[in-house]
Amino acid sequence: MSRAVCFTDPSGARRIGALDGDTVRDAGPAGPAGFVPSVDAWRSLAAAAGPAYALADVRLEAPVVPSKLVCIGLNYRDHAAETGAEIPAAPVVFAKFTSALIGPGEAIVVPYDEPRTDYEAELALVIGTRARRVTGPAALAAIGGITAFNDVSGREAQFGPGRQFTRGKSYDTFAPLGPCIASVDGLDLGALGVKTTLSGEVMQDSSTANLIFDVQTLVEFCSAAFTLEPGDVIATGTPPGVGDARTPPRYLQDGDVVEIEVEGVGVLRNPCVAEERPR
Repeated sequence: MSRAVCFTDPSGARRIGALDGDTVRDAGPAGPAGFVPSVDAWRSLAAAAGPAYALADVRLEAPVVPSKLVCIGLNYRDHAAETGAEIPAAPVVFAKFTSALIGPGEAIVVPYDEPRTDYEAELALVIGTRARRVTGPAALAAIGGITAFNDVSGREAQFGPGRQFTRGKSYDTFAPLGPCIASVDGLDLGALGVKTTLSGEVMQDSSTANLIFDVQTLVEFCSAAFTLEPGDVIATGTPPGVGDARTPPRYLQDGDVVEIEVEGVGVLRNPCVAEERPR
């Protein structure tokens, strides 16, 4: 399995690299989209012979900057149950603005006027080839890699007056992604662990075996409506244990640290800071 990162080197240059434990091997300059996991891109990464850096000496960024950040709602049966929603008959698709994107280590800013800021651990699929109305093996082949995603959600906006779903999902910093893109070689995408740890306490712990709609179905369903471009991201939904469904609720607070772990990818870690209220 290969793991690709986008990083800033000690000189301040944005680069693409191969992640191996605590070492990053330079694979060349990063374009605006970061690492787009095509077959050729994985081959180039494997052949990279640039300098190696200690992971502690570089700053990881979001590994890809998608043109579309597609999200799937209520895709775990027990998560749907904890929210009181019916099991969907088809994938529930929504989008987050990519302006919300941040990378590993960057702070999730908890808005002063969004007291119900919540976490959601998700497996994210990164598209590696242009796909329109793909089915079966072609849908699976369109997946160039996977990463971890935190669908941070402002529940007050999402479920409050007017049900401002897109607004609640798209506050700045509400889309942490990373820390790397892992190749799908040797991975069973239908049996990957997905976990959230919040300030040391495990809040979500499930497996993609519990998805209502599997990854092939999601690519098929999305590509039947809109073309998936290389680098696009499909976040596959969150398991049970979100803060808004707990008694009492547990929302993100200043000083919290959220860790989203996806098997085969690693841990996406982000601190939380409270936004200052304007004077």
